[in-house]
Amino acid sequence: MEIHTNIPLKNYTTMRLGGNARFMADAHTADEIAELARNTKAQSIPLFILGGGSNTIVHDEGFAGMVVRNRIAGFEVIADDARTIQIRIGAGENWDEVVKRTVDMNLTGIEAMSAIPGTAGAAPIQNVGAYGQEIADSLISLEAYDTETDRFVTLQNEECGFSYRHSIFRGAASGRYVVIFITLQLYKEAPQPPFYKAIEDYFAANNITMFTPQIIRDAVIKIRADKLPDPTVMPNTGSFFKNALIEDWQLAELKKEYPDMPSYDMPDGNFKIPTGWLIEQTGLKGKTLHGMRVHDKNALVLINESATSYQDLAAARDEISGAVRDQFRITIEQEPLEI
Repeated sequence: MEIHTNIPLKNYTTMRLGGNARFMADAHTADEIAELARNTKAQSIPLFILGGGSNTIVHDEGFAGMVVRNRIAGFEVIADDARTIQIRIGAGENWDEVVKRTVDMNLTGIEAMSAIPGTAGAAPIQNVGAYGQEIADSLISLEAYDTETDRFVTLQNEECGFSYRHSIFRGAASGRYVVIFITLQLYKEAPQPPFYKAIEDYFAANNITMFTPQIIRDAVIKIRADKLPDPTVMPNTGSFFKNALIEDWQLAELKKEYPDMPSYDMPDGNFKIPTGWLIEQTGLKGKTLHGMRVHDKNALVLINESATSYQDLAAARDEISGAVRDQFRITIEQEPLEI
């Protein structure tokens, strides 16, 4: 296991901004994760676990600690019955490759999360989701290294504190656990309608009336390709802002002024408002701010056209969120983590 020094993190994150990591190493086993975590703790050096770099924003000063790229592999069926299959997946596996393998097995459960960049271990951190599915729906448990107790532990789904794009790993337990493996439960029956509106619209437009995991995956890949730019061509982090969550009274007030405002019921009684729609109403869709362009096909996405620093990105973010707050009295949050 090699440890490298003074590594430009912009080369390992899809927004292509930020300073250097003091140290960087790749970990291919759980024991290597534990060894690196113990060493950094003993030396009072901060530790950050990096997956694919598609949901991470780096500050200009870089990271004065150890960045570990999780490369733990694995894809193993551990339970199989007439209706379901449970699969144990290494945290370093490419997420979309995992989805493809499950679709090739004709399994339902994560096919709508196709083409999401990043690694399997990152999926539970922010409860990754798309087009009506999220990791919380399929995750049985995860194995992790607990940096506080120096032990490997297993956390069940209900212990992860999942909510919309959130978990304990972004909240109360931020930085404590390093995900090693995740175990998902998937289903053998065909996906059943109704589907997420964008998928339903795609099926209607293309006269698709038969539904399989592969058909769902193909549809999602085409929808995403139209709405989300390839980060290897145009630096971006995918959806930069979370969709807004508001209470019923606030929705009622806003509907008086904006009767066409789209909204979706959430399990907790709140309502989800598409932040892309909010940004579009401010007139910023397609605009370039401080070198960051608001994508003309999806206002949730910020593309780095000419920004050279985190400060450029922060200025664009604050201008956009300020415009939404001023017009709608809604505070929107960014989705990527920062180091």
